[in-house]
Amino acid sequence: GWGAWGAAPYTDLMAATNAACGHPRVDPTRSAVMGGSFGGYMANWIAGHTDRFDAVVTHAGLWALDQFGHTTDGAYWWAREMTEQMTQRNSPHHSVGRIGTPMLVIHGDKDYRVPIGEALRLWYELLTESALPADADGDSPHQFLYFPSEGHWIAHPQHTKIWYQVIIAFLARHVLDEDGTVPETLG
Repeated sequence: GWGAWGAAPYTDLMAATNAACGHPRVDPTRSAVMGGSFGGYMANWIAGHTDRFDAVVTHAGLWALDQFGHTTDGAYWWAREMTEQMTQRNSPHHSVGRIGTPMLVIHGDKDYRVPIGEALRLWYELLTESALPADADGDSPHQFLYFPSEGHWIAHPQHTKIWYQVIIAFLARHVLDEDGTVPETLG
């Protein structure tokens, strides 16, 4: 999938999902997709290309490739990797209107590899343009978890604990149909 971005990796991930769901101990009616960094990009891509999953968790994922290339600390690498045509063809943001799966968006403000603008734009577009937009009261099945002092990965132990608790609660609610309680610190 190197250089293929949304195409071959998506096909491979869906084939792996099909194989896993064929196992007798796997319930194919309860599934989620989760990824961080390039995996977050793939989670965003998957959200706009299938409604197969009950939930999507994206951490530090690329969303709008047209803005990303000029804001990352790896812009020199990005310019070598992506042409304008590849950027347009492989940007998840073009499929926001087809996202009908609840998404949990997680990002650290001090992420310079995938700047916070990716998550903020994803969040805004989920609330305004997805197939599950926020209602008149602002309620949405989508959630946003923001860490002001974290970078590309959540490194502080107390933040890592919250990271896991929020993900587990989100998945419990959307995959298992259970009451997912967020950590007390998030109230």
